[in-house]
Amino acid sequence: MEMQRNVSEFILLGFSYDQNMQIFCFVLFLFCYVALLAGNLLILVSIRCSPLFHQPMYYFLSHLSTMDICYTSSITPKLIADLLVERKTISYGTCMLQVFTMHFFGMIEVLILTVMAFDRYAAICKPLHYLLIMNRTRCSLLLLVAWAGGAVHSFPQFFMVIRLPFCGPNEIDHYFCDIFPLLKVACSDTYITGVLVIAFSGIVALVTFIVLFVSYGIILFTLRNLSAEGRRKALSTCGSHITVVILFFGPVIFIYLRPPTTFPEDKIFALFYTIIAPMFNPLIYTLRNSEMKNAMRKIWCQTSELNIFLAKQRGS
Repeated sequence: MEMQRNVSEFILLGFSYDQNMQIFCFVLFLFCYVALLAGNLLILVSIRCSPLFHQPMYYFLSHLSTMDICYTSSITPKLIADLLVERKTISYGTCMLQVFTMHFFGMIEVLILTVMAFDRYAAICKPLHYLLIMNRTRCSLLLLVAWAGGAVHSFPQFFMVIRLPFCGPNEIDHYFCDIFPLLKVACSDTYITGVLVIAFSGIVALVTFIVLFVSYGIILFTLRNLSAEGRRKALSTCGSHITVVILFFGPVIFIYLRPPTTFPEDKIFALFYTIIAPMFNPLIYTLRNSEMKNAMRKIWCQTSELNIFLAKQRGS
């Protein structure tokens, strides 16, 4: 632990030293983050203020939106702020906290996506028993398991990283603190730690990805027994889920399921699971979902009518 005290902060190298490129990235990522917050908050409010909240799929979707906000907010605000300064530093404590929150909220999101796949399996393959299988008590228990899984996943990796000795250099070739870039600057043999990270993150992501695609394969196979309208609706919902899974899991598997090393391309791939996938989640789940669009239209139209009525009351 004494060796760790030799490094009180890390320097993040970010994307580019070019000033024009940094300004472009600042505008782009600020827009993405605002769109992410607005989209996910819109989903949250629309679900919470409508009967959809009592349906399991939308109950899970509201929690997925919450995780998107928490997960991305652990990384993106710091990234945006760093694009305005020349020397991008992060304190040792904040760096360790970023490692923990990223893996904690990220794993919860992975497990919620898995739960949503199970929900679709129950709805399509077991329609007569769906409400019995996915009752509110079981839904809440599944979410509790997701939070517990996030803790089981993140705490061991956090303790592995916090025990690493950092005695210089302190430059991290990334835009946030992640485990592999930190292993590169640690002044000790990190082979075992790297293998454990692959097991905790890479293999877990791969297994989850396979489980999700097998479950969606079973669902799609079952669709042949449904009516044309039932197939269309089920394909629309499952298509949304599959798109989210590919956007999120593809880059994660590429980065974590390989020997513990880093490449310049990692920063680009990391953008997909830290910013791009969470930003597109609201669009993917609303534009292809008539129930969500109807709920949002109803709630926001009622809000507009109420505002007009209150304005008239104040005017009179």
